[in-house]
Amino acid sequence: MTALAGLRALDRNQRAIFVASLLGWTLDAFDFFLLVFLVRTIAAEFHAPVAQVSYAIALTLFFRPLGAFVFGLLADRFGRRPVLMADIILFSVLELATACSHSLTSLLVLRALFGFAMGGEWGIGSSLAMESLPAASRGIVSGILQEGYAFGYLLAAVAFGLLFPLVGWRGLFVVGALPALLVLYIRRNVPESPAWQAAHAGKRKSPPLLPMLKAHWPLFLYAVGLMTAFNLFSHGTQDLYPTFLQAQHGLPSGTVSAILVAANFGAITGGIFFGAWSQRVGRKRAIVTAALLALPVIPLWAFAPTPLLLGLGAFLLQIAVQGAWGVVPAHLNELSPAAIRGTFPGVSYQLGNLLASFNAVWQAGIAERHGGNYGLALALVAAGAAVILAAVTAWGPEAQGRVLDGKEA
Repeated sequence: MTALAGLRALDRNQRAIFVASLLGWTLDAFDFFLLVFLVRTIAAEFHAPVAQVSYAIALTLFFRPLGAFVFGLLADRFGRRPVLMADIILFSVLELATACSHSLTSLLVLRALFGFAMGGEWGIGSSLAMESLPAASRGIVSGILQEGYAFGYLLAAVAFGLLFPLVGWRGLFVVGALPALLVLYIRRNVPESPAWQAAHAGKRKSPPLLPMLKAHWPLFLYAVGLMTAFNLFSHGTQDLYPTFLQAQHGLPSGTVSAILVAANFGAITGGIFFGAWSQRVGRKRAIVTAALLALPVIPLWAFAPTPLLLGLGAFLLQIAVQGAWGVVPAHLNELSPAAIRGTFPGVSYQLGNLLASFNAVWQAGIAERHGGNYGLALALVAAGAAVILAAVTAWGPEAQGRVLDGKEA
């Protein structure tokens, strides 16, 4: 079955699950990436250096593992659907509260709490989708689902370019509260995961998490290491790129927005292509190929002299970065133990985020030590992360095509 045929074969309930999972991650990413466009503006308002404000990004990433753990446990116990709705409401409310920040300290606290809520969404949404959809469509769905992240970045870039001059940074965070409306769609259209229902038929308790993790600790440690490399690869090429364009090249908000729109079109293209391709060639081969394709593009992306060439570099690099990421939902859920699939993928993903959470601070520090050369800092991290990701992936396991019915061993 081809990738497109796999999508067309989805029934009404499966399409609703796919749409809800995609939109949940898209709007979560939209709320997260609004901040990366506003670091310099917030720094100016609160009279703080950029590196200090960038701690807001780090704290968001830092608290995501705790959210993945708590919401994952709840999803394994009470089901994917109700916990996903509660999580979306929480991160939307916290995004709105960010607009009311009266100091840098209050903003940092709110972004830490937002990170807690954000941490729950990916693991629950991806497990709901992967458990509910046919195995033949898993690759293409994985690619599209993960590129909800790029769709969210794209929406944030468009909102920044169009709305920032009109509503300012606080108004953008008010717009970021709109994802709460998605809960109405989920409540009306999205059924519970059939795999979760099968696993809980006739019983009310899930197996204890810690004994399950103890039984699978080598796999868990590998997944955390893999996701650390993934997060260095993505956040190292995304979080400070708007700051690089503004501070080092002096580009206006409209041009920055246009370059990042191009980057995210590349990300969407790469994620969908490599996600679908992984169904044919395997998850590991698709990830390694995408990661290594980033290396020859990095000089253009980080050191090009004109906005047009920077846009081309951003487009090509994100094909590689999000091409690798497009395989992640399928790969992690296939590797996950069945009884804790609501917890295992999300926690390993977000612990990788934790270990990579100070990437923006490190890159800002490297740039400041080299006379504001953000391009150098971006290039060093991107190249190192690409090589590490390819090596870790090639060394690890694969479980493509595994049955995810809630009863598998």
